[in-house]
Amino acid sequence: MADKIINTMKTEFCAKSANESFARTAVASFAAQSDPNVAIIADIKTVVSEAVTNSIVHGYAHIEDKSICPIYIQCKLTESGKLIIKIKDKGKGIDDVETAMQPLYTTDSDGERSGMGFTIMQSFTDRIKVRSAPNKGTVVILEKRLGSK
Repeated sequence: MADKIINTMKTEFCAKSANESFARTAVASFAAQSDPNVAIIADIKTVVSEAVTNSIVHGYAHIEDKSICPIYIQCKLTESGKLIIKIKDKGKGIDDVETAMQPLYTTDSDGERSGMGFTIMQSFTDRIKVRSAPNKGTVVILEKRLGSK
């Protein structure tokens, strides 16, 4: 039997660093209807922050005017208490997703990035899927069980 979707939320915003806080707060607020504990809300905020930051810093690195760069978030809440978060950009994409998901891998030649974004997302969620294609963008799907239903 499929896990029934009981509520959904969608939002879109431009890829500006100021909107990272909005994204994490919006998803955490949506998840709050299932009354998860504080640690789970913190995990959700962390993974959303990582995914959105990746879109801004890496996906749209080649575009100076971030106001023309969309990031989309869609959330679904299931009857069993699972939150599904889909974060999508239309940026430059990832050439090799498997390599990009390795701990400490970074394309940052300045050494300002640790290469731990995907590792953090994997650690704080129950499941992660990443789809990406060069010049088409990236989709990150994160699943997190919110309680003991």
